[in-house]
Amino acid sequence: MHQQPAPQPTPPFDAPAARKLRVALGMYPEHVAYGIRTSFGLPYVTPDLVDAWEQGLITPGSAELIALAGVLWCSPGELIGAPRSLREHRIARGLTTEDVAHTVGLELLAYVRMEEADEWRGSERQSAALARVLDLSLADHVTVTGREPKLAMMLRGAVTTRWQAYVRPVGKLLTLERRIVGHALRALHTEYQGRMMPTLSWGGGTAAAEADDAARDFLDRIVTRFWTTIRRDGERHIDD
Repeated sequence: MHQQPAPQPTPPFDAPAARKLRVALGMYPEHVAYGIRTSFGLPYVTPDLVDAWEQGLITPGSAELIALAGVLWCSPGELIGAPRSLREHRIARGLTTEDVAHTVGLELLAYVRMEEADEWRGSERQSAALARVLDLSLADHVTVTGREPKLAMMLRGAVTTRWQAYVRPVGKLLTLERRIVGHALRALHTEYQGRMMPTLSWGGGTAAAEADDAARDFLDRIVTRFWTTIRRDGERHIDD
């Protein structure tokens, strides 16, 4: 009797995308399950399991996700949501741990440990190689290499105090031009201070409380807002 492998941490699965791709191919869950069993050696996959994946009741593991992508003639990345961790980015690219370890110049066990702990400890050269092999955006690279908490701390300081003092350290952390960083920090500072103004002017009441909540939410999402501002500024300069 075959046993299903022990569950592993899974990437964010896009169940509606899986169903849409299957239907577009004119396949039924029975066809998908059969293809996974015969072509990818996962004998426990049944039509009911495929149906559960598509309903979002169960999330496929790594091997199952790769097999499903193979049967549906798509890349694993088309079946998952926005990846966040090292492991999720690797799976989205359809790469093995051996592929990534070899490309970035790490011993396999060392890379696997980093991935399991979701804690990148590679050198600057290895980090650059990681960005290339996983096709990471700057924002994703910052996240998977563990720099996002430090960036968030700097950005909160920039919008709540003097943004000018943070242009250089943020630029150095991200290896971004100071001009680009400066434009983003100034815009975020102006927006945050505008949100805080009602709390300083009104002193209390429902409106002040709502403004305070909005300011807190702004700080909680500061990293996302920073990248959005960077992209918006870049698009505006291209249009100009």
